[in-house]
Amino acid sequence: MKKFILSLSFAGLVTGAFAQQDPIAMKYAPIISADLAKKHLSIIASDAYEGRETGKPGADKAAHYIADEFKSLGLQPIVNGSYFFDVPLSENSLNVSFSVNGAASTNGDDFFAYKPAADRTLDVNEIVFVGYGTDTEIAGTDLTGKIVLWINEDKPEAGKTPNTSFRATPARALILKNLQSKSPAIILAANGGMADLLKKNKGYITAARLGIKKDAGTEVDKTPGVFWITTGLADQLVKSSGKTYDALKAAGANAQTIKADVKLSYKTITKDVKAVDVLGYLPGSDPKLKDEVVVISAHYDHIGLMPEGTKGDRVNNGADDDGSGTTSIMEIARAFSKAKKDGHGPRRSILFLGNVGEEKGLLGSEYYTDHPVIPLANTITDLNIDMVGRVGTEYIGKADSANYVYVIGSGMLSTDLHNVNEKANSTYTKMDLDYKYDDPNDPNSFYTRSDHYNFAKHGVPIIFYFNGVHADYHGVGDEVSKINFPLLAKRAQLVFYTAWDLLNADKRPVVDKK
Repeated sequence: MKKFILSLSFAGLVTGAFAQQDPIAMKYAPIISADLAKKHLSIIASDAYEGRETGKPGADKAAHYIADEFKSLGLQPIVNGSYFFDVPLSENSLNVSFSVNGAASTNGDDFFAYKPAADRTLDVNEIVFVGYGTDTEIAGTDLTGKIVLWINEDKPEAGKTPNTSFRATPARALILKNLQSKSPAIILAANGGMADLLKKNKGYITAARLGIKKDAGTEVDKTPGVFWITTGLADQLVKSSGKTYDALKAAGANAQTIKADVKLSYKTITKDVKAVDVLGYLPGSDPKLKDEVVVISAHYDHIGLMPEGTKGDRVNNGADDDGSGTTSIMEIARAFSKAKKDGHGPRRSILFLGNVGEEKGLLGSEYYTDHPVIPLANTITDLNIDMVGRVGTEYIGKADSANYVYVIGSGMLSTDLHNVNEKANSTYTKMDLDYKYDDPNDPNSFYTRSDHYNFAKHGVPIIFYFNGVHADYHGVGDEVSKINFPLLAKRAQLVFYTAWDLLNADKRPVVDKK
């Protein structure tokens, strides 16, 4: 666990709030309790909410539950008198036909397409294999209009174990972007883990996808699309070379043209989808600081129901992901609301933000940060809570399994913010703050996989609180009965104390990193 020392330059930032425990903060933190957490979570993660899938009745029901809670606490509706912030989405379903050398391939078994480019039909008799896609391997090969086969893994380097996950690392993402800039017709990204991924997640992967609705007249995205394919399909594509895909990969050869009869067509069908973020606003008490805001966020959506015909439990309740975070922001809102009613309201303002569409690609937070109700220049921090109700796999059986939280991103943009969170913890909650995933090169890419990332992209310092994945992640086993409510409450209290200090400090955290 990485620890940081409070810098002398920052010691005066919060005017003594860290020097000793603040009795006022300590009076209101216990409002965030295991009993209250169980009350909220037992409702929003119940079967009646049908897994809260974005665009479905369960998510709408959850949005109204959160809004009713915000109203009961006296939070202000700041979206033209409403708690609901419309997020215009469209549902995109893909009709695709793909055959190689006369053999049909199946979407969800052999490949899947993610955000393909404009509708098109291809009928070609060759592909270009580009290896790992480096400039050395491409060596000036013209890729314009070609079907490109790419090894979607990090290229091996001496003395290093390469990352072979299908999730693109930052270095691999740059390679993909460079490949797309060369105007191929489409990129086929092969990975050895794709067959297992598709087997486990076929229904989810092939379902219609949501995206932010494009404004009328928006130019069609001409970025070349990407199909993620199995190595079995890659073998069919390179068959005429006399080598298998793995043999070509091992040979480390430069780009080469390979004969292959490929017929590929795809067309996207779209329809509008209703979705909302839920916003509750608590105005600050200091005339000089109340225009600045701390956002406390969590996504209330989950992945919905298993397909019709599934035996047994069909409801992905999402108690941990992210019913736990949604419950946390409602509890934290109650604590701050009570403090304000008692005359101890924070100096800065708070925006409690329930995001929709996180499971569909961070859509609600993307739309909010592109169309903020409160200017992002006035947003000093986003504290994002996503999965804080369970013990992650790596902590099962450890002595501190009930007293830890993963902290991600706290120092990515602001050393000050990192120090605030560290000091709040050492002063009050005394948890094990684990920074294992606090790395943009983490192969799990957790830093980019929840709503805080859309704030970070705009230069707003963030903290992501997370318990780690577990056996029930994105499964029907993510039930209320498996939540550790005292641990959920304690993690939420850490967010409360961190927010308390940020809200009452004389100065906002300085952004000192890119």
